[in-house]
Amino acid sequence: MSTKTPEMTRNGHELAPLNTRNGPEGGKPGVTIVLQGPRGSIISRGSAPIDQDPDRAAWSGKMQFFLSIIGYSVGLGNIWRFPYLCQQNGGGAFLIPFAVMLILEGIPLFLIELGIGQKMRLGSLGVWNTIHPWLGGIGISSCIVTFFVALYYNVIITWCFYYFFNSFQYPLPWENCPVVNGTVVSECDKSSATAYFWYRTTLDAATSIEDPGIPRWWIVLCLLLSWIIVFFIVMKGIQSSGKVVYFTSMFPYLVLTIFFIRGITLKGASAGLAHMYTPKVEKLLDPKVWLEAATQVFYSFGLAFGSLIAFGSYNTPKNNCVRDVILVSICNAFTAIYASVVIFAILGFKAVSNVDKCLEHNIQFLISNGHFAKAKAVDISTTMYEEAVKNLDNSTLAQLRTCSLSDELSGAAQGTGLAFIVFTQAIVELPGAPFWAVIFFLMLLSLGIGSQIGILEGMLCTIFDIEILKRIRKQYITAFVCVVCFCIGMIFTTGAGEYWLKMFDSFAATIGLVLVALMEMISVIYVYGHEKFTKDIQDMTGIKPGVYWQLTWRFLAPIIMTAILIASIADMVKKHPSYEVWIPDLGKAVETVYPGWVLAIAVAMIAAGVLPIPMVFLLRRYQCLKMDINIHEGSIRRIDTTVSTKEMITDVDLDDEEDDVDPLGEYHDDSDDDDGPQVNSRLEKSFRMEVIDDY
Repeated sequence: MSTKTPEMTRNGHELAPLNTRNGPEGGKPGVTIVLQGPRGSIISRGSAPIDQDPDRAAWSGKMQFFLSIIGYSVGLGNIWRFPYLCQQNGGGAFLIPFAVMLILEGIPLFLIELGIGQKMRLGSLGVWNTIHPWLGGIGISSCIVTFFVALYYNVIITWCFYYFFNSFQYPLPWENCPVVNGTVVSECDKSSATAYFWYRTTLDAATSIEDPGIPRWWIVLCLLLSWIIVFFIVMKGIQSSGKVVYFTSMFPYLVLTIFFIRGITLKGASAGLAHMYTPKVEKLLDPKVWLEAATQVFYSFGLAFGSLIAFGSYNTPKNNCVRDVILVSICNAFTAIYASVVIFAILGFKAVSNVDKCLEHNIQFLISNGHFAKAKAVDISTTMYEEAVKNLDNSTLAQLRTCSLSDELSGAAQGTGLAFIVFTQAIVELPGAPFWAVIFFLMLLSLGIGSQIGILEGMLCTIFDIEILKRIRKQYITAFVCVVCFCIGMIFTTGAGEYWLKMFDSFAATIGLVLVALMEMISVIYVYGHEKFTKDIQDMTGIKPGVYWQLTWRFLAPIIMTAILIASIADMVKKHPSYEVWIPDLGKAVETVYPGWVLAIAVAMIAAGVLPIPMVFLLRRYQCLKMDINIHEGSIRRIDTTVSTKEMITDVDLDDEEDDVDPLGEYHDDSDDDDGPQVNSRLEKSFRMEVIDDY
């Protein structure tokens, strides 16, 4: 009996054995099938696990991998999305659906992406081509959607840079309204100093998405700086970005802890926390709350971008990915809750400060109208004020401001509104405001850059795996991608920049991502086979996934993802898409419907992210492109799945010639040709299939 290992090399190419279960242990000779492309590339069809590519990048250590994946999955959404959802969807009760969806949806899909990447050591495009060439469109869709997200995500980093640079001033530029010729600017007087600085000073917001104006040079410079920094971080892949994550992943926790210590000592912190976490159990009966929880879990993990697959592909084959998934999931959930405590402690302080200012204004008004004879505002207690208000007539009451702590706390915003308007106002109230502003926006920069590294890594890993681009240095490809993103991103530097960003966020990263995630789960569990994937996880980690994993993979998670997809589509159809446009004369943002041509662009973006899946399936199923296999020949390596091997081999056949392949995938070598039978005579110069006896 031969002592050859299952994996062999001939002419410098890896040969993967077919049906290794019939190898040495089975007592039957095995065979290896190799497809050789026109440039000598190999598409091997076999059942052995894919060995580590000696040329593939690898993590320098466990800590680098863990921090990279934490930096990617823990992003801005944990800071400015989760607290808002808690507040709006039942307070502390929202943690129940969040935990349930984390267990039933997030963790199972997280392990699928990380595990399949670690097993196959390929990017998103190569993984799905490997499972079945008909599924290659999943990787393309993922790459396109990731490209759209990378375009606008860096713009958020751009705005953080602008605020960061403006934080080195005292007083802060958004602390007071500007005064022109002794008069407060009307637009600022009607809104607030922080809103004015955001909409007028930073964005110079247009009054319509159809009238954007020219790019704002200060935003252009910050955008250029953002892309230059991102380029230097990711230009060498994880060899360069892996060093930066030590800062981008750990610094936000340091800042959150500093804010936590300061926040809980502030007046009003307890009011903010009580408002946020007081459970409203009746909200759990609302299906929308559960849908919001499922959607938040999905986006907070960064699923379907291809980044987790890329990160997994850089791991060693025996890395315990199950442990990694559980640790990262716990860390992600902990960060969201921890950030919520910090945010609402500070917002509680802001709310109490605003109420105190409101009461002071009303008391001064009452003193000036003789309701408190010869008294000073500082001498008037809250009880005295409330007694006086009870005795006022309606006309006087109408002139008083409404001072409600509940209204102040309920008015919390999300997204850019929370970061650049609401929280900046809270920072102004803190002693030593510039210091708090600097570390806050440095934290946002760290979170944003950490996530952007992961987003680009998922896209670039897919591009690097394309055979035709492997001869080009990574730095050149990365530079080209960054330049293209910067040029397209100029649209976000105009007066309508924020409107375009919200449009991209609403359309480019919703339906496409959810559909990709659903197709990923179906592909791994039902095409690759849940039994095969279970065995892969056991081989890599020594742990066999049990009943929990089987139920969530096969039934619960796909059902949840389908519900999210249907709800997302229904929401778009039910409500006419709109955006908030800033009206200077009113000093506030007004809801406005998108014009038809903008919606056409939105539909085109959705189609661009979705159509590659059915298109690649149809093109390869019906062989509309005879040389389609050449596109990704360097990244397609067939491994044993639940799908017939015969189907895979005949994908490249252009004629109805007889192949010596039976329905079970066994190959019978009846040819006397030393070079093995030809897959197709018309492709003889481009491809040849070798059959090598292992014994």
